Amino acid sequence: MPRKGRGAVTNLQGRYEKRDRETFDDGWAAEADAGASPPPLATHVTLEQARSILTRNASPDIPFNVSLNPYRGCEHGCVYCFARPTHSYLDLSPGLDFETQLFAKVNAAERLRETLAKPGYRCETIALGVNTDAYQPIERRHGVTREILQVLHDCDHPVALITKSALIERDIDLLAPMAAKHLAVAAVTITTLDAPLARLLEPRAAAPARRLRTIRTLTDAGIPVGISIAPVIPFLTDDHLERILEAAREAGAVFANYIVLRLPWEVAPLFREWLQTHYPERAARILHRVQEMHGGKDYDAAFGARMRGTGIWADLLRQRFTKTADRLGYRYNRFELDTSQFRPPRPTVPPDPQGSLF
Repeated sequence: MPRKGRGAVTNLQGRYEKRDRETFDDGWAAEADAGASPPPLATHVTLEQARSILTRNASPDIPFNVSLNPYRGCEHGCVYCFARPTHSYLDLSPGLDFETQLFAKVNAAERLRETLAKPGYRCETIALGVNTDAYQPIERRHGVTREILQVLHDCDHPVALITKSALIERDIDLLAPMAAKHLAVAAVTITTLDAPLARLLEPRAAAPARRLRTIRTLTDAGIPVGISIAPVIPFLTDDHLERILEAAREAGAVFANYIVLRLPWEVAPLFREWLQTHYPERAARILHRVQEMHGGKDYDAAFGARMRGTGIWADLLRQRFTKTADRLGYRYNRFELDTSQFRPPRPTVPPDPQGSLF
């Protein structure tokens, strides 16, 4: 039985967990109402001190080389999230733990400032919130993303953001002047325009209609915005592709991208559980088509194939996307932000413990 407001159905054991999990029936479940939902799970946030803050990427099929993630785990709870397996490294489950046991890098802005101030630092656009959403609900309380943007704003450092949250609108006061200097670009991810389906797939992300309004709000503020349709799930969301492109273009999106569903590591059994819970009649058909697009596997990690898939169905999807994007006037090339304006932050001077004599 799924928990309200959560994406994963269970707390599937991670591949590196030191403890074994075993389901045990103590008889109380039979006493509960058959239709009753299990109790809600609270979100727990651990404040952590990051030792380093920037991640380098060498993948040719990702349009950025440097990324920064303010949080580990994500309260949005998207069941398909490719980052879920990273919680295994924390001795936690990629299932419900990933969306309830979260980590906030509260010193991220400080570490970033130190990194940018190093003599050998070379300015490249930083992609913010790639693994886990930088504007997930806990950002309202902790404000780590806001602090990071302030550092980037103050030293004219380019940034690219991707989110499913309307909270990005809070930071327009920083992003708009950066965009005016070709230093900021944003993308909003929309998986489906079907609100009930979105609530099951990504329960704590903004509703699809709200994300479209966010595209319009950012566009009106002068911030270039793109639409990311990710993931495209065969026989569940793939028929929404054209409508999402049309709605996002009408809202002001100027560039577009899509990614097919990929099921690395623990994401595969978690997604299977989700399908059997919510769409059992479609489960076999969906999974068969996913495997067809990944060379007969749940996931093909090969560069050039992992994002778009291969085979006849992947080709048909690519043709549909290209035809619609061309008709609507989307651009495909990535926005090249300006790195020449970067000014290293001034080093912070600790106060003199003896005070000043003058």
